[in-house]
Amino acid sequence: MSLVEYSGVFYRPLHPRPTILLITLCPGGRVNAMPASWNMPISEEPPTIGISVYKEAYTYQCLKHHPEATVNVPSQEHADLVYALGSVSGRSVDKVAKYGLRLIPSDTIKTPTWADALAVYETVVDKEVEVGEVGLFVLRVLKVKVKEGLVDKWGINLGKANILLHGSGRVFYLVDSRRMLAKPWF
Repeated sequence: MSLVEYSGVFYRPLHPRPTILLITLCPGGRVNAMPASWNMPISEEPPTIGISVYKEAYTYQCLKHHPEATVNVPSQEHADLVYALGSVSGRSVDKVAKYGLRLIPSDTIKTPTWADALAVYETVVDKEVEVGEVGLFVLRVLKVKVKEGLVDKWGINLGKANILLHGSGRVFYLVDSRRMLAKPWF
């Protein structure tokens, strides 16, 4: 198979991508939850995560209002919920009430944690880099919590749970296995 020029949406060859729920505190005390697949680890020291947020999104306004968030990793059983949360704006809908999100207090920040997450990162905004129509938020990780027995030195044990990978629109993929290479390449 040879490489040919791709004229579709430029980022599609980078999908599917891991999907998280970004929970924020908003003006008036409201809690908002936004699915985001444009996320990535940035650095181990200091531990940071980058998340791209559209400047017109309610979550963008919330992060500017209260610069901390929890990054919550959903499982495959929450695919319909994650899609629903991304289909409405927190400006017009109280997503926590409408979708019955179970929230619990975080240990280090005021923003709550989603009780049903596989893993949670408690974070504060270190900086924002404006790029086109988005703000790339650099979130410093203060604490990481995971469901007991779920994560080992290789990552999430996919025999116990699966994460959501967002393709496009209503399409999500699941990781079906872990393959260990026989020996390193080097």
